[in-house]
Amino acid sequence: MAALHSSAQTEHMNASTPSSADNDYERIAKAIRWIDAHRHDQPTVASMAASVALSEAHFSRMFRRWAGISPQRYLAHVTLADARHALRCNATVEQAAFDSGLSGSSRLHDLFVRIDAVSPGEFRRGGEGVKLGWSFAETRFGDALLATSARGIVALRFGDVAAREARVAALHAEWPRAQWQQDDELVSVITALLDRSQDGPIHVLLRGTPFQHKVWEALLGIPDGQVVSYGTLARRIGMPSAARAVGSAVGANPVAILIPCHRVLRADGALGGYRWGEDRKRAVLAFEQCRQINASR
Repeated sequence: MAALHSSAQTEHMNASTPSSADNDYERIAKAIRWIDAHRHDQPTVASMAASVALSEAHFSRMFRRWAGISPQRYLAHVTLADARHALRCNATVEQAAFDSGLSGSSRLHDLFVRIDAVSPGEFRRGGEGVKLGWSFAETRFGDALLATSARGIVALRFGDVAAREARVAALHAEWPRAQWQQDDELVSVITALLDRSQDGPIHVLLRGTPFQHKVWEALLGIPDGQVVSYGTLARRIGMPSAARAVGSAVGANPVAILIPCHRVLRADGALGGYRWGEDRKRAVLAFEQCRQINASR
C-alpha cells in the first residue's frame, strides 16, 4: 500500500509541477512508439498512459499538446493506414478490419467515414457504387467546378474555362470507378454558395490526414473579412513550430472558399500563393471585406 501511495503521489507531483520540455517530448515520443507497436490490440487510452507512467487525464492533455491530436485520433490514424494498405493489397473489407486490429467491418466503416468520409469498400474500389454529380458555373470568382455526393460536397475548384476537360479528368481520377453524371441543377447551387445566399448548413466531405483536418477546422474559425498569418494559424492549433506544414495543409484544401484557405497570408502581409491563383485570392478577400463594410453601415 505504501508503494502504491508513493507512486500516486509522485505522479501527482509530476502533474502539478511542470516537467521540462525535453522530458515531456520524450514521454510522448515513447508513447507514440508504444501505440505503433500495440496498434493491432487497439489499446485504451488508460493503457497508453500506463506505458509512460501517467494518469489518463494527464497523458491525454500532454499528448494533445505535443502531437496536436488526441491519442484516440492518433490510434485511429495508424489503424486507418494499416487498413488502407490491406485494401490496396486486395484484402476483403472483413480481412482488412481484422488485420488492422478492429473487431469487425462495421468499426472499419465508422473509422473511414469519420476520417476520410468514404467507406473502406469505396476506397478499395475507387468509388465504385458511389454516385457523384458535377457541373461548371461562371461565377463572380471565375469558372467553378462543383462535385457532390448524397453525403455532401466533394470538391469546389476554380480554373480556366479552356481547361475544363482536364479539370474534370483530374476529379474523375480521384474516384475512378464512381458513377459520374453531369448535373446542370448544380449551377444554381454553386451560385448560391459563392453569393452566400445558401440557407441552412453546408455539408462537405473532407478526405485528409488528422493534421489536415485540424488545420481545416481552424480555418473555419477565421471570421469573414479577416485574415491571419500561417504562423498565427499554427499557434491556434497548438503547433507554433509547424507553420510550413500548416501551409501545406492549407494548400491541400479541396473545397475552395467554403473552407476559407484564402484568409491566410504570409507574415509580411503578402498573399503567399493560392491553389486557384493569387488574383482570385485577392478578389475573394476584397469581396468579403466589402461585405463587412456594407454590413457595418
